[in-house]
Amino acid sequence: MCGAKPGGPDAASIKQGETTIQGAVTRDGEPATGYVRLLDSTGEFTAEVPTSATGQFRFYAAEGTWTVRALVPGATADRTVVARHGGLTEVTIAV
Repeated sequence: MCGAKPGGPDAASIKQGETTIQGAVTRDGEPATGYVRLLDSTGEFTAEVPTSATGQFRFYAAEGTWTVRALVPGATADRTVVARHGGLTEVTIAV
């Protein structure tokens, strides 16, 4: 269901035909390290990945509405995204 490439996601490495949610976490315009959670449309925990050193993350998920939650020391921020079947959804989360 999910996975993160060490060092951050590269669009060239996306699995063709997979529904993908990826992006980066920033704080004051700089990459932020921590964790990113994927919550389903009811708010239930689905997956969690660490960010890379450059604040990047990636999930492979089902089509639908998701909440992407960034958890970094001292801050949390949520973004709602709509993932399309076989598509790439990019999200930037500033904490």
